[in-house]
Amino acid sequence: MPPLKCLAVTPYYKEERPLLERCLASVRAQTMACEHLVIADGHPAGWLDEAGVRHLKLDRAHGDYGNTPRGIGAMLGLTEGYDALFFLDADNWLEPNHVAECILAAQRGYGDPKLCDYVIAKRVFRRPDESITPMSEEPGHVDTNCFFFLRGSFHLLPLWITMPREVSIVGDRVFMSLLGSVKLNAAETRFATVNYLCTWPMMYRAIGEPVPEGLDQNKMLDLQPMIKAMAAWPEREQVINRRLLGGMQIKF
Repeated sequence: MPPLKCLAVTPYYKEERPLLERCLASVRAQTMACEHLVIADGHPAGWLDEAGVRHLKLDRAHGDYGNTPRGIGAMLGLTEGYDALFFLDADNWLEPNHVAECILAAQRGYGDPKLCDYVIAKRVFRRPDESITPMSEEPGHVDTNCFFFLRGSFHLLPLWITMPREVSIVGDRVFMSLLGSVKLNAAETRFATVNYLCTWPMMYRAIGEPVPEGLDQNKMLDLQPMIKAMAAWPEREQVINRRLLGGMQIKF
């Protein structure tokens, strides 16, 4: 069986160069070849032009937590004939066997990995010094960095662009809701291959640790602006946004 043609899509905004370099290096180190598309959301870093990756520069920032560059990257992956694609945020990084483990999970579940529609990868939560925390995954939640899409799920990828800006703060939850509404062939990896840089103070406090220096002590997931915005949608806007959400009714 010929190897799958894989694409990693990384949106970035104003992340510091060391974080981006770590992200790029982790894709470059994959044991199975993977092309890397890095997309600037309005603030391009010139050094990336010489970094050995595809560098797409959007001329303005979109304020939707990376959904616009993710969606554009996904559409390019679809039209350019990739067999699989995944998202990797600029501050996160992968273990060298990430792509191989995702494909193995698909093959283990369905014999031929192309018969699998998507894979859910596991992640570990890392401190800024890269040490592993004892944080555990929220049951039922799948982070954006943990989706590994094969062609059988590509028809759902436009949602990353069409979902209203108001709900982009919980884009991964919105997308997981869409996945839950359709019957697709899914698989899950056995081992954690995604390294998630935890910058949420509440998660450190939940495990009884001091918040690492350099993190925003007041950072929190505030859903109230989203809830108020959704409540203010006129009836016609609700109809249109439901269509843009793939027919889903989002409630919080």
